[in-house]
Amino acid sequence: MSQLKHIQEDSTSIWLPRLAAHGGPRFLQIADALQAAVADGTLKAGERLPPQRLLAAQLKLDLTTVTRAYDEARRRNLLEGRGARGTYVAAPKVALNAMLDLSMNTPPAPHGVDFDDMLKQGLAQVLMRADNELLMTYHLAGGSESDRQAGATWLAPMFGTLDAQQLLVCPGAQAAIAALILALTEPGDVILAEPVTYPGLIAAAAQLGRRVIAVKADQHGMLPDQLEQACHQHQPRLLYLNPTLQNPTTITMPEQRRKDIARIAQSCKLRIIEDDPYWRLADAAPPPIASLAPEQVIYISTLSKCLTPGLRIAFVLIPDPDERERFLVALRSFALMTTPLTTALATQWIADGTAERLLQGIRKEARLRLSMADTILAGRNSRIAANTDAEDRNRNGLHIWLALPSYWNPTQFVHAANNEGIAVTPAPAFATGSNSVNAIRICLGSIKDRSHLRAALQRLSHLLARRPDSASAVVV
Repeated sequence: MSQLKHIQEDSTSIWLPRLAAHGGPRFLQIADALQAAVADGTLKAGERLPPQRLLAAQLKLDLTTVTRAYDEARRRNLLEGRGARGTYVAAPKVALNAMLDLSMNTPPAPHGVDFDDMLKQGLAQVLMRADNELLMTYHLAGGSESDRQAGATWLAPMFGTLDAQQLLVCPGAQAAIAALILALTEPGDVILAEPVTYPGLIAAAAQLGRRVIAVKADQHGMLPDQLEQACHQHQPRLLYLNPTLQNPTTITMPEQRRKDIARIAQSCKLRIIEDDPYWRLADAAPPPIASLAPEQVIYISTLSKCLTPGLRIAFVLIPDPDERERFLVALRSFALMTTPLTTALATQWIADGTAERLLQGIRKEARLRLSMADTILAGRNSRIAANTDAEDRNRNGLHIWLALPSYWNPTQFVHAANNEGIAVTPAPAFATGSNSVNAIRICLGSIKDRSHLRAALQRLSHLLARRPDSASAVVV
């Protein structure tokens, strides 16, 4: 291993490597010593290196050897030349080609909406009106009266006037789902869901020792006759549905199908978890199932999926008081409360109309992004998996469900997209059964800049148009 030392010459500290007699080519020894010196901090970014002639003289080497060493060090991004001023240790390279993330389903930043200003004003109002000590202490689970009233206001477009006492506030839909599973089922119990569904349900059920069984669906969602058959066959305790802009298929279940599902759930005494994060993003969505059969349904609406992920707030509508208490007991076992400051901000934004303005901006942005995706991905041997007619799809979703050409499978395609610097999610991540469709989910909101989103979609379009090569066909 080359060792390093500094010598003093003309009041200038000069770095010198110590070269081994049998250590291989001298130019590589010098380059390796430079790399080691940068790694251990002996040489720091911006420090000047000795001129090549001076270094050659000190090491008793010819100038060509030192020049080759410096060239090799530049190739390794260790050095940079500054003209007549000499050669300097380069600053660490920053990766500019970051992964373009189309795998995370988040609301897009709305164009023309100053989110930073919204946040500052909202927090200023909260701090001015609230007792700051109360924002930094423990609170009872379920939310304050004002928080529950904000939830009733937020849910008014779905339900009209609501009794705020039937609402609970909890830290996100995932926490709500897990608490409901704990409260309403026992280990080994069956939960019914569609063949592809929200991965958070699958994960929570697996961790808690419950079984998720798939019920067949068509282009309108879960099939009522198949649900009735599954009820008789499996004696399930819960049915999980995401009926509006379903994640991942984007299907919005029509009203008649919702009524049929509700009727069967009532006859089978089956409790429904209606996870409905996208209802307020949809165009003229049908009434929630909870409005059709309130005694059978527990309804969840989260702000993080339709406003911003930082608002980890979900409103949970549970009409039955005994079930509300059981839910709170289960929730307290792993999540005592929502963060008071975040909850206060959400309540403030709903009360003063900021949440509504933000929602409308996100709806508009989502529509533009969906149109962009349809244009770019059209004709690339692919189609929207949930519906072959793109015009029939809702124009305000945050993602698309893309069927792959037969020569790709989801694992291959995700691996190949990764190599292109793009993250997408394969169909098996959503599968509740052993069979999975040949599709991927593409999320359109997590990339802030539209031009970057366009570039990512264009890369995917080119990738879809070609067959996998030997490198991308490898499954790892």
